[in-house]
Amino acid sequence: MPILIVLETSGEQIATNITRKLIHLNNLMMAIVDFNNGPQSEPELPHSHPHEQISYIAEGELHAFIDGLKTQLKKGDMFSVPGGIPHCIQMLSARVRIIDSFSPLRNEFLQ
Repeated sequence: MPILIVLETSGEQIATNITRKLIHLNNLMMAIVDFNNGPQSEPELPHSHPHEQISYIAEGELHAFIDGLKTQLKKGDMFSVPGGIPHCIQMLSARVRIIDSFSPLRNEFLQ
């Protein structure tokens, strides 16, 4: 589908209090991820994937941990993660919305 109307799309529940909405082309994917389970006392477990990632903080505050470097980010900030680099977040506010872009597609998100 070439258009995603956010308010008309329920999205996928990927974990307790975390939902994801997707749109993609052949080589580029964008995801809106809503986290409603903050603030967190500890960061998530780091993960990595071969995909390049650029993320925009649309709402809330968080710590981004990228390859061991911790940075505090808030609404309007962005971060990038090269493929294969360990990264995770720690929510500092009750709600966080992140807009993630991936290349190539995260096919596991389409299952």
